[in-house]
Amino acid sequence: MTRFNRSNNLTGWIVFAIALVTYSLTVERTASFWDCGEFIACAFKLQVPHPPGAPFFLLIGRIFSLFAFGDLTNVAYWINMVSVMSSAFTILFLFWTITLLARKLISKTEEELTQGDIVLLLGSGIVGALAYTWSDSFWFSAVEAEVYGMSSFFTAIVIWAVFKWERVEDPAAENRWLIFIAYLVGLSIGVHLLNLVTIPALALVYYFKKYPKPSVFGGILAFIGGLVILGIINSGIIPGLPSIAGKFEIFFVNSLGLPYKSGVIFFIIIFIGALIWGIRYSHKKANVLLNTGLLSLAFVLIGYASYLMVLVRAEYNPPINENNPNDVLSFVSYLKREQYGSRPLLYGPSFVSRPVSQKRGAPMYRKQDGKYAIYDYRPEYEYEPGSSMLLPRMYSTQPGHPQLYQQMTGLAEGQKPNMAHNLSFMFSYQIGHMYWRYFLWNFVGRESDEEGAGNMLPWDVAKKYPAPIANNKAHDNYFMLPFILGLFGLVIVYFRQKRDLLVLGLLFVLTGVALVVYLNSPPTEPRERDYIYVGSFYIFCIWIGFGVIAIADAISKFVQSATARAGVATGICLVVPVIMGVKGWDNHNRDHRYHSVDFAKNLLNSCAPNAILFTGGDNDTFPLWYVQEVEGFRTDVRVCNLSLLGTDWYIDQMKRKTYLSEALPISLDKNNYAFGKNDIVPFYEIPSVKDGINLKEYMGLVKQENKAIQVPLTSGDMTSILPSSVLFLPVNAEAVKKMNIIKSDLLPFVSDSISWTIGKGDLYKSDLIMLDIIATNDWKRPIYFSSTLGGSSYLNLKEYMQLEGYAYRLLPVKVPGASDGYVNADVMYKNLMTKMFWRDLDNPNTYYDNTYLGSPVATARIAFLRLAGQLIADGRKDEAKKAIDKSLATMPDKSIPYDQFSANFIGPLFDLGETKRALEIAETMATRADEVLTWAKDNGTTKRRDSNVYLYIMQIIVQECREAKQEAAAKKYEAMFQKHLAAFNMYGSGAAQ
Repeated sequence: MTRFNRSNNLTGWIVFAIALVTYSLTVERTASFWDCGEFIACAFKLQVPHPPGAPFFLLIGRIFSLFAFGDLTNVAYWINMVSVMSSAFTILFLFWTITLLARKLISKTEEELTQGDIVLLLGSGIVGALAYTWSDSFWFSAVEAEVYGMSSFFTAIVIWAVFKWERVEDPAAENRWLIFIAYLVGLSIGVHLLNLVTIPALALVYYFKKYPKPSVFGGILAFIGGLVILGIINSGIIPGLPSIAGKFEIFFVNSLGLPYKSGVIFFIIIFIGALIWGIRYSHKKANVLLNTGLLSLAFVLIGYASYLMVLVRAEYNPPINENNPNDVLSFVSYLKREQYGSRPLLYGPSFVSRPVSQKRGAPMYRKQDGKYAIYDYRPEYEYEPGSSMLLPRMYSTQPGHPQLYQQMTGLAEGQKPNMAHNLSFMFSYQIGHMYWRYFLWNFVGRESDEEGAGNMLPWDVAKKYPAPIANNKAHDNYFMLPFILGLFGLVIVYFRQKRDLLVLGLLFVLTGVALVVYLNSPPTEPRERDYIYVGSFYIFCIWIGFGVIAIADAISKFVQSATARAGVATGICLVVPVIMGVKGWDNHNRDHRYHSVDFAKNLLNSCAPNAILFTGGDNDTFPLWYVQEVEGFRTDVRVCNLSLLGTDWYIDQMKRKTYLSEALPISLDKNNYAFGKNDIVPFYEIPSVKDGINLKEYMGLVKQENKAIQVPLTSGDMTSILPSSVLFLPVNAEAVKKMNIIKSDLLPFVSDSISWTIGKGDLYKSDLIMLDIIATNDWKRPIYFSSTLGGSSYLNLKEYMQLEGYAYRLLPVKVPGASDGYVNADVMYKNLMTKMFWRDLDNPNTYYDNTYLGSPVATARIAFLRLAGQLIADGRKDEAKKAIDKSLATMPDKSIPYDQFSANFIGPLFDLGETKRALEIAETMATRADEVLTWAKDNGTTKRRDSNVYLYIMQIIVQECREAKQEAAAKKYEAMFQKHLAAFNMYGSGAAQ
């Protein structure tokens, strides 16, 4: 081993250790929000997560979970460590890739390398690898149980292996490297498909090595060949092979009358036999290219075989079994992510296009009486002539999206977008806002972690920012140094290795802008998506490493010694990643952050025993899955996600017992809610029942598919309808009173039925199942609705709901005037004061981003506010004061800044005689609002999303001070408010009256 190899290996492992220590110290200790709770729960018990799954990640996660040694509260930490280890190894292979490529820039063999050359190569590797270590987006993914850390590892090792293969001269050895790369690609499929996009660019490396005199035409062909390989893997192997197996299965079962799985087994035998025969044939004929290709295919399939876990575990139907892909036909649908629909890419409709007809697409099968029976066809829509366009960028018709497209492009209502609007949206929003902004976050600077936050440029350091931005832990200015150093590296590789520039440039584009075009983002996302594009940031960090060589060249006239020059250049450039690390530490350190799990426990503890809890999005559900599946917390509560309740497989799961929770009371049969059946139940008023229909009777008619509540569709099929905007449900009042579920002072409000106006809108399948549960349950099990749900999810039943913490309980009691539910102060006080968890919410050193400061904190503050208001109304002022004290102590301004809900505490504090505290909070919030609004006005950013919020805060402060007869304070804050009203022109002149 040469001196360089020894130094290269040792330094690589030192850089790996730095990354490992960084990520180990800042890793999330439990399950963070978004998909992490689901992945941890699925890894711990090898369950089936959302499509297309990540079976290899789950298998590795399961192994790591064993290090918890039975301590269930440590399982999440150890599965998070999968990302920590994967990300640290990514840094290792990035270092080796940079030094491997940098040697080509120096153009010397290993034996010719001087001490100065070695220091320069190692310096470039250290700087580039540490820049990626501490880059914003990669660091975020490295410290939580998401697939992106491991996906980056496979991208890194594949790129390293390809460039390593390029240096191998022995034909036999180089083919082994190709087979190794194929195996890595196969394994990566079981994590995420993102790194497959590197294949076309890496095909150029193969071309440049095999053809020493390359041509432009040859390079294009090589790139196209890479695209073909990508297509074969992405379409031919991943869903293609199971699709073919599915056709065999249908033929063998339906036509030959053989048992289930016989067709799949026959296909596997034939396919593997053909592959083995091909490998043996190519070996006998000494056809090296064919032999290597077939062996590579075999090893891709061996890696891809991790997906067998999905089929095996789905067969056992675990509690989390999304899509239930327990046979080859449903498995194909799972792999293709068909439940999410598709986005047009090269040609298709825009958001104003209207479907004019519907064709039957591919048939859908299910097992029935020993056969595969067609139960529906996938719809294929045809749009009005002339409404489709090339490269459609504006396609979404989801609620609110058409209006956003119009705002972003200046389109009038009903105006059709042309190609200019289309391209404007792509460049300004999809590439500019949803990629370039993220790129600058990583290498220039980031204004804050507020949603939609912009960038910080070097000269912004002299700007005066308001406290909420200046004190934001993600307020990071890198002075553009990483960006400039990367440009230096880009220039030097252009002059010294144009082939490598072409390969790296294509990798940069394919993992960046090309992904933007392929993903075709809608006009708004539920969260920032920067983690998708870390592949392009990875390539840029290679150029940052090359920047060390550029700096060394630049100072060659001033520093004569090669070794000293390399040391000085490395020292200067090390400033860049160090700044990134120092600036980024506080907003990537997730130590002592537990509230995602505490929030889940608080929501579950808001429910009575054996409850049914309706939840909405990912962050309302996945943390609950984690605490139930991993920590075994409150498994008596059945969590029912409304986003999934419109799918037949999920309804099937709700109809069976899980842990301590009995099956949900659903009366409808499988054929009532199968895919395509009752997906939408249109409102179609029938005069005879327009004044109201009995909900139990209505559900019985739906179950019977009674013609009395059906109308024909254009296809000729019949569909159930909602025949009345008013529903009523009979109540056995005496039985309910004996259940002791209603406060004694509310018993007079119990009647023989409940009646409510559900409205004249269509029902979705999830609404229909909710109504079925309510009707069938007959008040036997507590039914709760999470307070985080959107307004339409309550089915207009809020007036029959009782707030008991973070959730509303449905009860047959209607309290006059309680349109937003009524507060059961006794139950809620006990829940909030004795059953809730608030670990480290009062710690100012713990980092809470917008995900935590949004719904979780808002839910808590609103709950305390509602409780305090009810206690004051009931004359229980001592308890009200304790509730407010608890809220302000657990979520103090120093760690969880006051928000618009905090402003509403000022009034109750005045009512409780806490005038000094009320005025202190008012002063803090008004001063902050004044500062932000003044800054926004001075900087021409009056359209900032938070401007409305701060104006609302000032309005509330003025109102509360005026009602409390605090005239001096009211006058002071009124002057502030009116000043900003004039500037922002948001409300009428009497807004604060």
